[in-house]
Amino acid sequence: MDATSAPVIRILLVDDHPSTRRGIRTMLEQAPDIEVVGEASDGAEAQDLVAQLRPDVVLLDVEMPGPRACEVEAWIRENYSHTIGLVLSAHDRDAYLAQMLDAGAVVYLDKQIPAPRLVQAIRRAVQGESLFSVEQLHRAQRWRTDVRDRWNSLTPREQEVLGLLAQSVTIGEIAQRLRISPRTVETHLRNTVHKLKVDDRLEAVTWAWVNGIIERPSPEK
Repeated sequence: MDATSAPVIRILLVDDHPSTRRGIRTMLEQAPDIEVVGEASDGAEAQDLVAQLRPDVVLLDVEMPGPRACEVEAWIRENYSHTIGLVLSAHDRDAYLAQMLDAGAVVYLDKQIPAPRLVQAIRRAVQGESLFSVEQLHRAQRWRTDVRDRWNSLTPREQEVLGLLAQSVTIGEIAQRLRISPRTVETHLRNTVHKLKVDDRLEAVTWAWVNGIIERPSPEK
């Protein structure tokens, strides 16, 4: 069956940059078997449109406002399993790669991919193929072992304390929010530094940011 006689593949674009969505739409609509049925600029809008439109494919960027891309993809897998998640992003980080793979996406592509290759990847994904390369699978597994397992060695409270510290919350404020003493907060941070095998709490925060465990605080406008 050639592309002209194949069923139309209905696609939802999710990216917070209108110009990027416009470029992708223009590129995809050159294919006779692809139709862009909607566009979303954040994770919440993506979920709403998936529920309304029931697309065959959701083309996701990994960095956008609202629910994270991996959370959106996991939600799609749970609620609309017929919809396939593809990642098209300029951010080729191991953390994003592993998170999207674990959430159920079937391919992680660079935004600079030529149009014919993107169209081919979409068609193959709809046929049921998982298109992660061997190298990507190895990178994802390395991240799980080197990063996620180390993060999971922390107790929930230690994770919570580090998460608050990463959002520039002071020791005193953390103690008040969690209804514990400042000394207990300090103890949690010492344990965290030891378990993460870093030198100090600042390096622990940086480690969590760099490895995609904790989101960096958004700059104030």
